[in-house]
Amino acid sequence: MAADLTERLLGGDTGPGQAGTETPATAPRSERRRKAAWAAVGRFVSMAAMLVALFAALVLIVVPVVSGSQTYTVLTKSMAQHYPPGTFMVMKPAPFDELKYGDVITFQLYSGRPDVETHRIVGFGSTQQGEKTLITKGDNNGANDPEPIRAIQVKGKLFYAVPYVGFVANFLGNSNRETWTVIAAVALIGHGAVTVYRSVRKTRKRDDQAAGAK
Repeated sequence: MAADLTERLLGGDTGPGQAGTETPATAPRSERRRKAAWAAVGRFVSMAAMLVALFAALVLIVVPVVSGSQTYTVLTKSMAQHYPPGTFMVMKPAPFDELKYGDVITFQLYSGRPDVETHRIVGFGSTQQGEKTLITKGDNNGANDPEPIRAIQVKGKLFYAVPYVGFVANFLGNSNRETWTVIAAVALIGHGAVTVYRSVRKTRKRDDQAAGAK
C-alpha cells in the first residue's frame, strides 16, 4: 500500500485501470484516427465542390448550348416579384403560334436592334394586316408595354431561371459559351482524375504499411 501510494505521489505507474492514460502504443493509433477523420472531411468537401461545379457548368453553360437557347441577365426591377436583378434566364426558341397567356418571353424592343426586354404575355392583338401580336407587361410594372410585340421580335420563351448568378454569367460572356464549355469539361475531368489518383495512392500506401507491419 505504501509503495503504491508513493508511486502515485511521484507520478509513476498508476496501473492499467486509471482513466486518461495513453500508452505509447495507443498514441499513434489515436493520431491515425484523427488523420483519417480529417481525410474523410477533405474528401467530402472535395466531392461537394466538384458536384457544385458540375451543376453550375450544366445549368449555366452546357444546357443552354445543347438546347440552342439564349441566356440573359435581368438588370431592372420590372420582373422583381419573380425574377429580381441578377437572375440568370435561359430563353429557348419557341414557335410564335405556341406562345400563350402567362408565358415569359424575351423580345427585341425594336426589330433589328440588339436591345431586349423580358416581360410576361398578358394578352394578344393583331395589326391592320391581320398579323398576330403579343401584349406584354412587366410583373412589377403598373401598365402594359406601350408597343405590341410581333413574331420577328421574339427571341425566346423562358426555359428556366437561376437567381442571383446572372452577373457571373455576364462575366463569362455569352459570346464565349462554347469556349467555357470546353474549359469547364476539362477542369471537371482533371479534378476527377486527381481525386482518383490520390485515392489510389493512399490505398497503396496503407497496403504497404500493413505489409511492412507484418
